[in-house]
Amino acid sequence: MNAHLPPGAPFPVDRADPASRIYDWNEKDRRGPVLRKPPGLLDETLRDGLQSPSVRDPCLDDKLALVTLMASLGIDAVDLGLPGAGPRARHDVERLLQLIVTDRLAIRPNCAARTVLADITPIIDLSQRAGLPIEVTVFIGSSPIRSWAEGWDLDVLTQRTRAAIEAIVAAGLPASFVTEDTTRSHPAALDALFRTAIDAGATRLVLCDTCGHATPDGVRNLLWFTRGLLRALDVEDRVALDWHGHNDRGHALTNALFALEWGVDRVHGCGLGIGERVGNTPMDLLLLNLYLLRLLDPARHDMTQLYPYVLKVSAATGVDIPPAYPLAGRDAFRTATGVHAAAVIKAEQKGDPDLADRVYSAVPARVFGRAQQIEIGHYSGRSNVVHWLRAHGLPADDATVARLLDHAKQQDHTLDEDEILAVLRAPRAEAP
Repeated sequence: MNAHLPPGAPFPVDRADPASRIYDWNEKDRRGPVLRKPPGLLDETLRDGLQSPSVRDPCLDDKLALVTLMASLGIDAVDLGLPGAGPRARHDVERLLQLIVTDRLAIRPNCAARTVLADITPIIDLSQRAGLPIEVTVFIGSSPIRSWAEGWDLDVLTQRTRAAIEAIVAAGLPASFVTEDTTRSHPAALDALFRTAIDAGATRLVLCDTCGHATPDGVRNLLWFTRGLLRALDVEDRVALDWHGHNDRGHALTNALFALEWGVDRVHGCGLGIGERVGNTPMDLLLLNLYLLRLLDPARHDMTQLYPYVLKVSAATGVDIPPAYPLAGRDAFRTATGVHAAAVIKAEQKGDPDLADRVYSAVPARVFGRAQQIEIGHYSGRSNVVHWLRAHGLPADDATVARLLDHAKQQDHTLDEDEILAVLRAPRAEAP
């Protein structure tokens, strides 16, 4: 595209090509594809997500519905919980396994455990009863600060790691190994633990930003270190890498996307980003961004289920969706500002729903079962009022529009439907 336009020249938009309407700086100077393989996804909503002190543990029916929605979204694997936590946890995990089997859901089961047999044995038993292999993900703290607090030394960590992985492998189940607080761990400790886990039979390493410490630079450096070790051991083809991030510094989503771009095989997330402290990578926003980057196969990932998934997570856990939350928030596609509303309305008048969806939004609402909403407030113009009245089947004559707009300009909030109807029903004041 020519960067120098002569005075009076129209913008270079090809009417037959909707892509020409947006100049995408995100793609400028990109070399090659964003990802060299499909992104792997593990949903942690029903395990790490439920460790948030503010959530409600969902009832079994809600858990069943959530796993079904995850499968429809094309999420590869789901952490079903911690069976070692008690009888209720084991019961729920067993019912979720039965759902995956009976409904033939295209999603792989995963369960978390500490590196102790008391946590691992119930997972092995559940897998045998369901006739379905469960990926067992065992975790142990690896950072200097954690080891100091616990009184651990490296010998203790490696012994527990080996015993746990060998028990999982002996049961014929896939073993994943998590170094908790990987992003604050010393390379010497990681080298020893990774080598031990791989030697014992682990087929996946999970790099964990347990405290939300990492920046994108940290993600890159850690991945390059780990990949270098896998190359040195000549196991790159049989040991996969995961990224598990928390959001304490607000980097979780960005770090997860960079981790995928820099070659990690799978990333973890939770619906609405729920989880310990300020939460995990939000799975819904991860899917949203992967879709907008054109990295998801539409035949496998049903994006019409993304909004229902967020609503179900919210209802099941009792976590409210913030009004300004992307995609699912109440205000995600609402505007009461005159200039914004006018642009959307003009786009609608052209009979072009895609144009109306994108003229003031980076997210196409219709793809996800939502729609642009024009509201009336103190920043509104006449077009807002006319649009609202016509959308609700009400007359939009000049007197009615002026009356409603005058009322809105005197308020300090966006008008809801009840207030608008009350203004329209009120008797008009007599002229002086």
